[in-house]
Amino acid sequence: MTLRVLLHNSDTDPLEDALRKAFPDVLVTTCHSYAALPQALEIAKPDIVYSVRFAGTDGYPRAALFGANGPAWVSNGGAGTDHFGHWDPDRVTVTNAAGVAADMMAEYIMGAFLHHNLDVPGLMQDQEQRVWRQRTVKPLRGKTLVIVGMGQTGQALAARASAFGMVVCGTRAHPQPMHNCQEVVAPDGLLSLLARADFIAVCTPLTEETRGLLGERAFRAIRRGAFLANVSRGGVVDERALFAALQDGRLAGAALDVFETEPLPADDPLWNAPGVIISPHCSSVYDGWEMASFTMFLENLNRWAQGQTLHNIVDPRRGY
Repeated sequence: MTLRVLLHNSDTDPLEDALRKAFPDVLVTTCHSYAALPQALEIAKPDIVYSVRFAGTDGYPRAALFGANGPAWVSNGGAGTDHFGHWDPDRVTVTNAAGVAADMMAEYIMGAFLHHNLDVPGLMQDQEQRVWRQRTVKPLRGKTLVIVGMGQTGQALAARASAFGMVVCGTRAHPQPMHNCQEVVAPDGLLSLLARADFIAVCTPLTEETRGLLGERAFRAIRRGAFLANVSRGGVVDERALFAALQDGRLAGAALDVFETEPLPADDPLWNAPGVIISPHCSSVYDGWEMASFTMFLENLNRWAQGQTLHNIVDPRRGY
Protein backbone atom coordinates (compact mmCIF):
# COMPACT_ATOMS: atom_id res chain seq x y z
CA MET A 1 0.00 0.00 0.00
CA THR A 2 1.40 3.41 -0.98
CA LEU A 3 2.12 5.74 1.93
CA ARG A 4 0.59 9.21 1.66
CA VAL A 5 2.64 12.02 3.23
CA LEU A 6 1.59 15.67 3.47
CA LEU A 7 4.30 18.28 4.05
CA HIS A 8 3.03 21.38 5.86
CA ASN A 9 5.49 24.29 5.84
CA SER A 10 5.94 27.70 4.26
CA ASP A 11 8.63 26.27 1.94
CA THR A 12 8.37 22.57 1.15
CA ASP A 13 10.52 22.31 -2.00
CA PRO A 14 13.75 21.12 -0.32
CA LEU A 15 11.76 18.81 1.95
CA GLU A 16 9.87 17.31 -0.96
CA ASP A 17 13.10 16.73 -2.88
CA ALA A 18 14.69 14.96 0.09
CA LEU A 19 11.57 12.85 0.70
CA ARG A 20 11.24 11.74 -2.95
CA LYS A 21 14.94 10.84 -3.05
CA ALA A 22 14.74 8.75 0.12
CA PHE A 23 11.29 7.25 -0.53
CA PRO A 24 10.49 7.37 -4.26
CA ASP A 25 7.29 5.34 -3.84
CA VAL A 26 5.67 7.67 -1.30
CA LEU A 27 2.76 9.82 -2.51
CA VAL A 28 3.65 13.41 -1.54
CA THR A 29 1.37 16.45 -1.25
CA THR A 30 2.19 19.88 0.13
CA CYS A 31 0.44 22.72 1.94
CA HIS A 32 1.93 26.18 2.54
CA SER A 33 -0.50 27.94 4.86
CA TYR A 34 -2.56 27.40 7.98
CA ALA A 35 -5.82 28.29 6.24
CA ALA A 36 -5.38 25.76 3.45
CA LEU A 37 -4.61 22.76 5.66
CA PRO A 38 -8.21 21.58 6.32
CA GLN A 39 -8.93 21.28 2.59
CA ALA A 40 -5.52 19.73 1.90
CA LEU A 41 -6.21 17.04 4.50
CA GLU A 42 -9.65 16.35 3.08
CA ILE A 43 -8.31 15.95 -0.46
CA ALA A 44 -5.04 14.12 0.23
CA LYS A 45 -6.17 11.94 3.13
CA PRO A 46 -2.55 11.50 4.26
CA ASP A 47 -1.31 8.73 6.51
CA ILE A 48 1.39 11.06 7.82
CA VAL A 49 1.75 14.84 8.17
CA TYR A 50 5.06 16.59 8.72
CA SER A 51 4.16 20.02 10.09
CA VAL A 52 6.15 23.08 11.12
CA ARG A 53 4.68 25.88 13.28
CA PHE A 54 5.89 28.41 10.71
CA ALA A 55 3.46 31.29 11.38
CA GLY A 56 3.20 31.26 15.16
CA THR A 57 0.69 29.59 17.44
CA ASP A 58 -2.32 31.83 16.77
CA GLY A 59 -4.43 30.31 14.03
CA TYR A 60 -2.53 27.04 13.90
CA PRO A 61 -5.01 24.52 12.39
CA ARG A 62 -4.82 21.93 15.16
CA ALA A 63 -8.55 21.11 14.96
CA ALA A 64 -8.18 20.02 11.34
CA LEU A 65 -4.93 18.17 12.00
CA PHE A 66 -6.53 16.06 14.72
CA GLY A 67 -9.99 15.94 13.16
CA ALA A 68 -11.75 13.34 11.01
CA ASN A 69 -9.39 13.83 8.06
CA GLY A 70 -6.27 13.88 10.19
CA PRO A 71 -3.40 11.38 9.77
CA ALA A 72 -2.32 8.45 11.90
CA TRP A 73 1.02 10.13 12.59
CA VAL A 74 1.86 13.82 13.01
CA SER A 75 5.56 14.63 12.94
CA ASN A 76 6.20 18.04 14.47
CA GLY A 77 9.15 19.86 12.90
CA GLY A 78 10.08 21.50 16.21
CA ALA A 79 10.40 20.34 19.80
CA GLY A 80 7.47 22.12 21.47
CA THR A 81 3.99 20.70 20.96
CA ASP A 82 1.93 23.12 23.08
CA HIS A 83 0.31 24.48 19.88
CA PHE A 84 -1.25 21.04 19.35
CA GLY A 85 -3.32 21.21 22.53
CA HIS A 86 -4.62 17.76 23.53
CA TRP A 87 -4.97 14.74 21.28
CA ASP A 88 -5.99 11.10 21.58
CA PRO A 89 -2.78 9.01 21.53
CA ASP A 90 -4.82 5.90 20.72
CA ARG A 91 -5.92 7.50 17.45
CA VAL A 92 -2.87 9.52 16.40
CA THR A 93 0.83 9.31 17.21
CA VAL A 94 2.72 12.59 17.62
CA THR A 95 6.49 12.85 17.41
CA ASN A 96 8.73 15.89 17.73
CA ALA A 97 12.24 16.98 16.78
CA ALA A 98 13.56 17.22 20.33
CA GLY A 99 17.29 17.77 20.35
CA VAL A 100 17.58 19.21 16.85
CA ALA A 101 18.42 22.67 18.25
CA ALA A 102 19.68 21.75 21.72
CA ASP A 103 23.29 22.73 21.03
CA MET A 104 22.33 26.04 19.42
CA MET A 105 19.98 27.01 22.25
CA ALA A 106 22.68 26.15 24.80
CA GLU A 107 25.11 28.43 22.94
CA TYR A 108 22.52 31.22 22.88
CA ILE A 109 22.18 30.97 26.65
CA MET A 110 25.93 30.91 27.27
CA GLY A 111 26.30 33.90 24.95
CA ALA A 112 23.75 35.80 27.02
CA PHE A 113 25.57 34.93 30.25
CA LEU A 114 28.88 36.16 28.81
CA HIS A 115 27.20 39.28 27.42
CA HIS A 116 26.01 40.08 30.95
CA ASN A 117 29.21 39.25 32.84
CA LEU A 118 31.46 41.09 30.39
CA ASP A 119 29.17 44.15 30.53
CA VAL A 120 28.97 44.32 26.75
CA PRO A 121 26.25 47.02 26.81
CA GLY A 122 28.47 49.27 28.95
CA LEU A 123 31.49 48.68 26.75
CA MET A 124 29.48 49.49 23.61
CA GLN A 125 28.09 52.64 25.21
CA ASP A 126 31.61 53.84 26.10
CA GLN A 127 32.82 53.02 22.59
CA GLU A 128 29.96 54.96 21.01
CA GLN A 129 30.78 57.96 23.22
CA ARG A 130 34.56 57.49 22.74
CA VAL A 131 35.03 57.36 26.50
CA TRP A 132 37.95 55.43 28.06
CA ARG A 133 36.23 54.29 31.25
CA GLN A 134 37.62 51.63 33.57
CA ARG A 135 35.25 48.68 33.81
CA THR A 136 35.44 45.31 35.55
CA VAL A 137 34.51 42.02 33.92
CA LYS A 138 33.24 39.02 35.87
CA PRO A 139 34.07 35.33 35.44
CA LEU A 140 31.48 32.57 35.07
CA ARG A 141 33.73 30.14 36.96
CA GLY A 142 32.32 29.34 40.37
CA LYS A 143 28.90 30.84 39.67
CA THR A 144 25.81 28.68 40.26
CA LEU A 145 23.54 27.92 37.32
CA VAL A 146 20.07 26.50 37.85
CA ILE A 147 18.63 24.82 34.77
CA VAL A 148 14.85 24.51 34.85
CA GLY A 149 14.24 21.40 32.75
CA MET A 150 17.09 18.94 32.22
CA GLY A 151 15.96 17.67 28.83
CA GLN A 152 18.23 17.68 25.79
CA THR A 153 18.69 21.46 25.78
CA GLY A 154 19.32 21.49 29.52
CA GLN A 155 21.90 18.73 29.19
CA ALA A 156 23.66 20.52 26.32
CA LEU A 157 23.77 23.67 28.43
CA ALA A 158 25.09 21.78 31.47
CA ALA A 159 28.02 20.47 29.44
CA ARG A 160 28.99 23.97 28.28
CA ALA A 161 28.48 25.59 31.67
CA SER A 162 30.62 22.92 33.33
CA ALA A 163 33.39 23.63 30.82
CA PHE A 164 33.34 27.23 32.08
CA GLY A 165 33.67 26.00 35.66
CA MET A 166 30.11 26.82 36.72
CA VAL A 167 28.32 24.91 39.45
CA VAL A 168 25.32 23.34 37.70
CA CYS A 169 22.05 22.26 39.33
CA GLY A 170 18.79 21.40 37.62
CA THR A 171 15.23 20.17 37.83
CA ARG A 172 13.76 17.12 36.16
CA ALA A 173 10.34 15.45 36.42
CA HIS A 174 12.06 12.20 37.39
CA PRO A 175 15.32 13.20 39.12
CA GLN A 176 18.40 11.10 38.58
CA PRO A 177 22.17 11.70 38.59
CA MET A 178 23.23 13.40 35.36
CA HIS A 179 26.53 14.27 33.73
CA ASN A 180 27.79 17.81 34.40
CA CYS A 181 25.22 18.36 37.18
CA GLN A 182 26.08 18.54 40.85
CA GLU A 183 22.44 18.24 41.87
CA VAL A 184 19.17 17.29 40.15
CA VAL A 185 15.87 17.71 41.99
CA ALA A 186 12.18 17.32 41.28
CA PRO A 187 10.23 20.45 40.23
CA ASP A 188 8.95 20.89 43.78
CA GLY A 189 12.55 21.52 44.87
CA LEU A 190 13.02 24.44 42.48
CA LEU A 191 12.66 27.21 45.08
CA SER A 192 15.53 25.86 47.16
CA LEU A 193 17.78 25.89 44.08
CA LEU A 194 16.74 29.42 43.08
CA ALA A 195 17.92 30.75 46.43
CA ARG A 196 21.47 29.77 45.38
CA ALA A 197 21.27 30.80 41.73
CA ASP A 198 23.52 33.35 40.07
CA PHE A 199 22.07 32.34 36.70
CA ILE A 200 18.79 30.66 35.76
CA ALA A 201 18.05 29.01 32.41
CA VAL A 202 14.45 28.08 31.59
CA CYS A 203 14.47 25.09 29.21
CA THR A 204 11.32 23.20 30.22
CA PRO A 205 8.36 22.59 27.86
CA LEU A 206 5.12 24.50 28.38
CA THR A 207 2.60 22.15 29.99
CA GLU A 208 -0.27 22.52 32.42
CA GLU A 209 2.23 21.86 35.21
CA THR A 210 4.85 24.38 34.04
CA ARG A 211 2.55 27.27 33.07
CA GLY A 212 3.44 30.16 35.38
CA LEU A 213 6.16 28.07 37.02
CA LEU A 214 8.36 31.12 37.51
CA GLY A 215 5.98 33.56 39.09
CA GLU A 216 6.03 35.93 42.06
CA ARG A 217 6.90 33.19 44.54
CA ALA A 218 9.82 31.99 42.45
CA PHE A 219 11.20 35.49 41.90
CA ARG A 220 11.00 36.19 45.63
CA ALA A 221 13.15 33.09 46.19
CA ILE A 222 15.84 34.05 43.66
CA ARG A 223 19.12 35.39 44.99
CA ARG A 224 19.22 39.14 44.41
CA GLY A 225 21.21 40.10 41.31
CA ALA A 226 20.68 36.85 39.39
CA PHE A 227 20.38 36.72 35.60
CA LEU A 228 17.69 34.72 33.78
CA ALA A 229 17.56 33.27 30.26
CA ASN A 230 14.31 31.87 28.84
CA VAL A 231 14.33 29.75 25.66
CA SER A 232 11.38 27.51 26.51
CA ARG A 233 7.93 28.89 25.72
CA GLY A 234 6.02 32.01 26.63
CA GLY A 235 3.83 31.16 29.60
CA VAL A 236 6.39 29.27 31.68
CA VAL A 237 7.58 32.62 33.06
CA ASP A 238 4.97 35.03 34.45
CA GLU A 239 5.92 38.20 32.55
CA ARG A 240 4.37 40.61 35.07
CA ALA A 241 6.33 39.03 37.89
CA LEU A 242 9.44 39.02 35.71
CA PHE A 243 9.10 42.72 34.92
CA ALA A 244 8.64 43.55 38.61
CA ALA A 245 11.77 41.56 39.50
CA LEU A 246 13.75 43.46 36.86
CA GLN A 247 12.43 46.82 38.00
CA ASP A 248 13.37 46.35 41.65
CA GLY A 249 16.74 44.74 40.93
CA ARG A 250 16.00 41.25 42.18
CA LEU A 251 17.03 40.24 38.68
CA ALA A 252 20.08 42.00 37.25
CA GLY A 253 18.94 41.18 33.73
CA ALA A 254 17.38 38.63 31.42
CA ALA A 255 17.74 37.18 27.94
CA LEU A 256 14.24 36.55 26.61
CA ASP A 257 13.64 34.61 23.41
CA VAL A 258 10.02 33.56 24.01
CA PHE A 259 6.91 35.44 25.10
CA GLU A 260 3.25 34.88 25.92
CA THR A 261 2.31 37.01 22.90
CA GLU A 262 4.48 36.78 19.80
CA PRO A 263 5.48 39.04 18.19
CA LEU A 264 6.01 40.98 21.43
CA PRO A 265 3.72 44.05 21.23
CA ALA A 266 5.52 47.34 20.65
CA ASP A 267 4.05 48.81 23.84
CA ASP A 268 5.11 45.92 26.07
CA PRO A 269 7.19 47.24 29.02
CA LEU A 270 9.71 44.41 28.66
CA TRP A 271 11.22 46.22 25.66
CA ASN A 272 12.61 48.88 28.00
CA ALA A 273 13.18 46.79 31.12
CA PRO A 274 16.67 47.21 32.60
CA GLY A 275 19.30 44.68 31.58
CA VAL A 276 17.06 42.84 29.10
CA ILE A 277 18.05 41.24 25.80
CA ILE A 278 15.04 40.53 23.58
CA SER A 279 15.21 38.20 20.58
CA PRO A 280 12.39 37.07 18.25
CA HIS A 281 12.10 33.37 19.20
CA CYS A 282 15.27 32.64 17.24
CA SER A 283 17.51 30.77 19.69
CA SER A 284 16.72 27.52 17.85
CA VAL A 285 16.89 28.97 14.34
CA TYR A 286 20.25 28.26 12.76
CA ASP A 287 21.45 27.61 9.23
CA GLY A 288 20.27 24.13 8.33
CA TRP A 289 17.94 23.46 11.26
CA GLU A 290 14.94 22.68 9.05
CA MET A 291 16.79 20.04 7.07
CA ALA A 292 18.26 18.62 10.29
CA SER A 293 14.73 18.31 11.64
CA PHE A 294 13.49 16.76 8.40
CA THR A 295 16.34 14.26 8.43
CA MET A 296 15.07 13.11 11.83
CA PHE A 297 11.64 12.72 10.24
CA LEU A 298 13.05 10.64 7.36
CA GLU A 299 14.80 8.34 9.82
CA ASN A 300 11.51 7.94 11.68
CA LEU A 301 9.66 7.36 8.40
CA ASN A 302 11.95 4.46 7.70
CA ARG A 303 11.09 3.04 11.12
CA TRP A 304 7.37 3.51 10.35
CA ALA A 305 7.74 1.67 7.04
CA GLN A 306 9.54 -1.18 8.83
CA GLY A 307 6.86 -1.41 11.53
CA GLN A 308 9.28 -0.29 14.24
CA THR A 309 8.61 1.98 17.22
CA LEU A 310 9.08 5.65 16.36
CA HIS A 311 11.61 7.87 18.09
CA ASN A 312 10.55 10.97 20.05
CA ILE A 313 6.91 9.97 20.63
CA VAL A 314 5.21 12.72 22.64
CA ASP A 315 2.99 11.89 25.59
CA PRO A 316 0.06 14.38 25.44
CA ARG A 317 -0.36 14.20 29.20
CA ARG A 318 3.22 15.36 29.79
CA GLY A 319 3.57 17.53 26.68
CA TYR A 320 6.92 16.02 25.70
